Amino acid sequence: MLSASNVLRVQRVAISRGKRALHDLVTLPGRKPIVSSGTPGYSAVSGHVVTVFGCTGFLGRYLVSKLARMGTQVIVPYREEDEKRHLKPMGDLGQIVSMEWDVRNEEQIAECLRHSDIVYNLVGREYETKNFKYSDVHVSGAERIAKIAAQAGVPRLVHVSHLNASTSSTSHFYRTKAEGEERVRDAFPAATIVRPGQMYGCEDKFLNNMASWPIWWKLNHGETKIRPVHVMDVAQALTNLMTIPQFPGTISLPGPRTLTTEYLLDMVSSLTYTPPSSAPVLPKSLALALAKVAQAPWWPLISPDEVERRYIDDVDVPGDWEAVGVTPDEIENHAITYLRRYRSAENFVRPAVFPARSS
Repeated sequence: MLSASNVLRVQRVAISRGKRALHDLVTLPGRKPIVSSGTPGYSAVSGHVVTVFGCTGFLGRYLVSKLARMGTQVIVPYREEDEKRHLKPMGDLGQIVSMEWDVRNEEQIAECLRHSDIVYNLVGREYETKNFKYSDVHVSGAERIAKIAAQAGVPRLVHVSHLNASTSSTSHFYRTKAEGEERVRDAFPAATIVRPGQMYGCEDKFLNNMASWPIWWKLNHGETKIRPVHVMDVAQALTNLMTIPQFPGTISLPGPRTLTTEYLLDMVSSLTYTPPSSAPVLPKSLALALAKVAQAPWWPLISPDEVERRYIDDVDVPGDWEAVGVTPDEIENHAITYLRRYRSAENFVRPAVFPARSS
């Protein structure tokens, strides 16, 4: 039996948790109020409805997880049924809403975002296929999403590009990223353009690829400069943008340090306790020729544009991490988490050893 004092204490706790404060209210540019409620966490109600295009990709799954953990209702557009199944448990009952879509179908795009107060566009292609070229996804697709979002009256649009996006780049991937940014700004002037650096994480094509195919990272004699950033830091930065009523402009999110591919290969070798690759450094012309031959199989292998990118240094621009309330972490603090799987059984629990950084 509960005593009278215990009953009163429970009532006071219940009442205090039901109170709302000024920070629970966010007013969007169109003066639409967003009111959050409930105890912070998985079963809370943030008041936001968010659409994440590209939610089934590398960055998308972490963004959906962070948004849903705040009690946000997330619309997850998908192309393949099995690609979105892992997203369903990330939110409470009814908070993860999956909808089929195609980047060329305007009606499906409009249906996916018509109830949302913020739209994230994370759609991108690392390689071209017969159905989707870089321009189809990075330029036409991005413009289509921005145009429909503006027509539907969506208050905010966050478009994720790349740190090295440039119209003068020798990489077609980077050029289309820059052209897509321009098209998005024309269609949605208040859009937020986010430029993250090379991301690493559990399912990345960065550290995992270095551990599996180091020969393709020895191009340019390992002198290419990269500013790697943790995917969780980028996802948190994108999540924090949801609470900011308006943030037009460009946000650069590079990693905290500039590293060479030579150092990164040494780090992968040191952490996995495997000898450095004895493969020769391929001349660029030979690497491009092999990459062209690699386009024959139907499954994705290295493309000529990826070879070109291995010769391009990450741009030296200051990061805008303070604006999004995130402090990026060093790659050495997380690399062992993603590389331990490449150790042998004898070395699996050995300590992590890092090579010396070149000054």
